[in-house]
Amino acid sequence: MSKKAVVLYSGGLDSTTCLAVAKADGFEPYAMSFAYGQRHEAELKVAKENARAMGAVEHLLVEFDLRRIGGSALTADIEVPKEGVGSDIPVTYVPARNTIFLSFALGWAEVLGAFDVFIGVNALDYSGYPDCRPEYVSAFQTMANLATKAAVEGAGHYRIHTPLINLTKAEIIRKGLALGVDYGRTHSCYDPTPEGLACGRCDSCRLRLKGFAEAGAEDPARYVARGDK
Repeated sequence: MSKKAVVLYSGGLDSTTCLAVAKADGFEPYAMSFAYGQRHEAELKVAKENARAMGAVEHLLVEFDLRRIGGSALTADIEVPKEGVGSDIPVTYVPARNTIFLSFALGWAEVLGAFDVFIGVNALDYSGYPDCRPEYVSAFQTMANLATKAAVEGAGHYRIHTPLINLTKAEIIRKGLALGVDYGRTHSCYDPTPEGLACGRCDSCRLRLKGFAEAGAEDPARYVARGDK
């Protein structure tokens, strides 16, 4: 018998792979996406179009505006860096984003009677965000089991699943391809054109392109830098 799981689903490469993994592991995935004022809203179009096609039982879009807080190149008038991944936490880090996302997912899970939450964070080929690390996920899981009625009353124990956390981007892509993921139906770019073309130069594009190259596969995304039409 399958179990319900809430899957954080942005429409990007990692979250789409994570959704495929949850389904392959026998869960009934309930996909949750966020319109939080991000400049790369093209990902939401992808998420809306593909959640059910990816096997989601339901797709919930939560809307709030982190532009009122700012502090990130994704939510404020700060230029998205295009010079490559550095050693410092980049300006594309959105303050407390995964904590906010996981809190919404935890609330929905409790209402659904689910005790499993999937998030596609990665601690290897990533931009250095502090809320993608294993110790962060472990701390949130501990909090989830202290802060919810269902856990405190013994109905179940919450588990935050991070199936991609120790994989390289190439390994993530290979896993997704093996599960039948169509990466042409994903979006990763932080600074796409109005037509939805990926810039090919931001951290997210660079990591994606590097991953496909190392996986020996062709990236089906459409890029400005490659002259795609």
